[in-house]
Amino acid sequence: MLRLSFFLLLLFTSEIRSFDLYIEESPDSDDFGDLLEEFQTSFKDRARRSVSEEDDVQAISSDAVLLHSYKVESTITSHFANTMIRSKVVNNDKTTRSLAFDIQIPKGAFINNFTMNVNGIVFSGSIREKTEARSLYSRARARNKAAGLMRTNSLDMEKFKAELTVPSGTKVEFEIHYQETIRRNLGVYQHVVYLQPGRLAKHFEADIYITEPQGISSVNVPVTVSPNYAPLVKTTKGEKKAHISFKPSVDEQRECPGCSTTAVDGKLVVRYDVQREQSSQLQVFNGYFLHFFAPENLPPLPKNILFVIDVSGSMWGLKMKQTVEAMKTILEDLRPDDQFSIIDFNHNIRCWKEELVYASDLEKEDAKQYVQRIQPNGGTNINEALLRAIFILKEASDLGMLEANSVSLIVLVSDGDPTVGELKLSKIQKNVKTHNRDDFSLHSLGIGFDVDYDFLERLAQENNGMAQRIYGNQDTAAQMKEFYQKVSTPLLKNIIFNYPLDGISDVTQNSFHHYFGGDELVVAGKLKPENISPLQSMITASSANADLLLDVTSEAEALNELFEQSKHAFPDFAKQYWAQLTINQLLAERNLATTAEAKRNITKSILQLSIEHHFVTPFTSLLIESEDGKERMLADAPKDPKGGCCQTLIVGKKHIQTQPQSKPLIMPTSSPTSEVKGSVTDIMIITQPPNNEDPTIRLHQNLRKTPFKQSIAVDDDPHFIINLPMSDLDVCFNIDSQPGNILNLFSDPELGIGVNGRIVSAKKEKNSKLNTYFGTIGMYFKQHNMKIEISTEKITVKDESYTHTMPWSESCSMMINSLTLTVKRNSNFTITVNENLSFLIILHRVWKNHPINVDFLGLYAPFENKFSSSVHGLIGQFMHEPITTVHDIRSGQDPQKPIATMHVKGETLTVTRGVQKEYQTNGGEANDVPCWFVHNNGKGFIDGHYKDYIVSSLYSFLKRP
Repeated sequence: MLRLSFFLLLLFTSEIRSFDLYIEESPDSDDFGDLLEEFQTSFKDRARRSVSEEDDVQAISSDAVLLHSYKVESTITSHFANTMIRSKVVNNDKTTRSLAFDIQIPKGAFINNFTMNVNGIVFSGSIREKTEARSLYSRARARNKAAGLMRTNSLDMEKFKAELTVPSGTKVEFEIHYQETIRRNLGVYQHVVYLQPGRLAKHFEADIYITEPQGISSVNVPVTVSPNYAPLVKTTKGEKKAHISFKPSVDEQRECPGCSTTAVDGKLVVRYDVQREQSSQLQVFNGYFLHFFAPENLPPLPKNILFVIDVSGSMWGLKMKQTVEAMKTILEDLRPDDQFSIIDFNHNIRCWKEELVYASDLEKEDAKQYVQRIQPNGGTNINEALLRAIFILKEASDLGMLEANSVSLIVLVSDGDPTVGELKLSKIQKNVKTHNRDDFSLHSLGIGFDVDYDFLERLAQENNGMAQRIYGNQDTAAQMKEFYQKVSTPLLKNIIFNYPLDGISDVTQNSFHHYFGGDELVVAGKLKPENISPLQSMITASSANADLLLDVTSEAEALNELFEQSKHAFPDFAKQYWAQLTINQLLAERNLATTAEAKRNITKSILQLSIEHHFVTPFTSLLIESEDGKERMLADAPKDPKGGCCQTLIVGKKHIQTQPQSKPLIMPTSSPTSEVKGSVTDIMIITQPPNNEDPTIRLHQNLRKTPFKQSIAVDDDPHFIINLPMSDLDVCFNIDSQPGNILNLFSDPELGIGVNGRIVSAKKEKNSKLNTYFGTIGMYFKQHNMKIEISTEKITVKDESYTHTMPWSESCSMMINSLTLTVKRNSNFTITVNENLSFLIILHRVWKNHPINVDFLGLYAPFENKFSSSVHGLIGQFMHEPITTVHDIRSGQDPQKPIATMHVKGETLTVTRGVQKEYQTNGGEANDVPCWFVHNNGKGFIDGHYKDYIVSSLYSFLKRP
């Protein structure tokens, strides 16, 4: 009697998850006979193979089982991967054989379908609520039809294995689909596909297609199953698309020449990153938005870090040796402005230092020697060790020993459960949460296979940290060092994403305690159907030297054209990304829920999302059934969702963490009326209410802001427009300098402020004249130790310790010391110093391939700027207005341009009435300003000759005779 049996192994938790699918009862001969009658061709006919098929089998396989094809295809769209693996197998033997489908799935992926085609009978999967799926499964079992149950074990990898015993002539096609969000880690996105065909494949294809709207900066394939296969992996990279393919022939798959076994058994790893012209990327597509935030070129925040190391007897041997090796490297990487200490614990608690110390070379060396002397023994008192670490941080904070903008971290390294002191895990969690402060984060490293990783993960989740399992083997040190690298460079803290409340809904976590270098923060949400306007976001955060404000706007459906032209783009990427992010966060929130009602409500939400978006989660099952519903199998996820079907996740409160008595944050919106000019502007006031409510956002209009209503400026070919309010005159002059010359515009040695501009020229002459412009402006604020270089490409802010770049491609604001710096996307840049001085730089873009013109800058400064009496420069000298009169207006050679006599600074000049263009009044659009024009490079109107104002560098002060 032919018997049909199944075995499936599938993993789903954030650790290693496996599921066994097997036949608990086999159908009797009559049932299976009915099944055979449904096959389009009898097994007898299928067993009659052609000569060519026999040749294929003999050439490829030694056991007459032919793997006809093995195909892997991953489509990555905006860091979201949709992967399909398909295997077609034929039993060409004369006897019943076992056909297998065995693959590994990346940690954190969501399986969303599995199908089998057995000689034309298709078994397809559908996502059902557990109770419903089990009921249908039970009915199938009651009729003695093929059915099975998947069970879970906590292992180290996610695996899917289908094994089917089939008669001679049977053809089986297995196909699985899974999806995953690819999170940025240490500066790259990494996608892994496991290639495990099990035998030689007549047709083997592996393709990875990448589509990234931001543009792809780099792609590489560091792991290719084995080094021998590296030449066979082909990589094609375009501006926004890339394709990686691996298609070995049968002979290239062989383990050795003439062998019938395959050498293909490993993984293909693809690492890539996207263009970072903008630190914040807002993508809107098909009713959903994704917001990716990964700023660079920021100085690291100082760290206050306590290493809490388990040195109980279970750490003896390789674990301790590897931990010591890793700790020595980690200690060496600490920066001089970091403070640290070490707590090692078994049944007792010991401290290397009872207080935090700065990471000087001497202290780091002493700490390394301390770690080297550790001898593991005794029990495990996790509770007291963590409370001691929290006490040290709290005491340092209360005594004012922590830097105001520093980040406080506790890193726990342990391989076991508590055996001494407080043993109840829930009580330890409560103790830590009660004593820990909201701005101290706890990160957990679980070493080994027997560690209670769920407990360590919950500790981290409840205390604004992340957890990672580290496996006790030769790679322990490398894994520890890699984890430390993730948290070693905090760049921002208290990051908050704000969106208009009337246009979106279902927003994922939008406030984050920390942002670490090389990472990426992601927020997703739905657009309301009535929202047809561009989506705007404002991000606030604190860096080492400044408070940042970033303004980003995205046009709705702006990605349509790109995806219509991309054959391999996944159209539901935004919808599925949002769903996975939401489910992951809900699973983590469920772990932290304190009441049964709260857990039930969260479970209901997870269940609804899982069914709607077709994901197997702890609360759904994949029901696999034939088209007529007579044959069923059940793919079941864990009953206990504490690990969830999700990756390790840092979870904070979904809404803004509020602070009592916090001051409102006032930000100009990016609407057309919010430019820095003499006009009505909108002000968005974001208050931080108590009791963890949503941020209240109110829009106030008709608030006047007029810093540049009366200004002096230089723009275009550089012409200077000097507003003299007391004389009620506008005076203009041009400077015809050489390309490369640097002209001093402002020099105030008393205030320590210097502003200079470097001349660039047009591409060629026009009307026998080569126009020149300011291509770069440099500003030096000596008292603030700050240098700012504004070019047509970017804005660079520098002090003695760091450099920060602000691109023209995004709207953002930064407050550093007493300077406020604001970029309006591709339009202008403003600098305000102590509310006493303001500068506006306008960016003029021209067509990239313009035959004559080039990009250039204009500089505007309000007359109300409070410089000292020593200010000078081509513009600065007029901040103290000279007495100027114009009289004897008369006709000139051009009837449209009358001439007049001007008296200024003891000089008598002949000036011409004309028009110059300024660009700050109408939002960057040219505006004609009538003025009296002084000829010969402003001779007589400026002090001395224009060449007297040429300086040696962008940050020089003017040397006056």
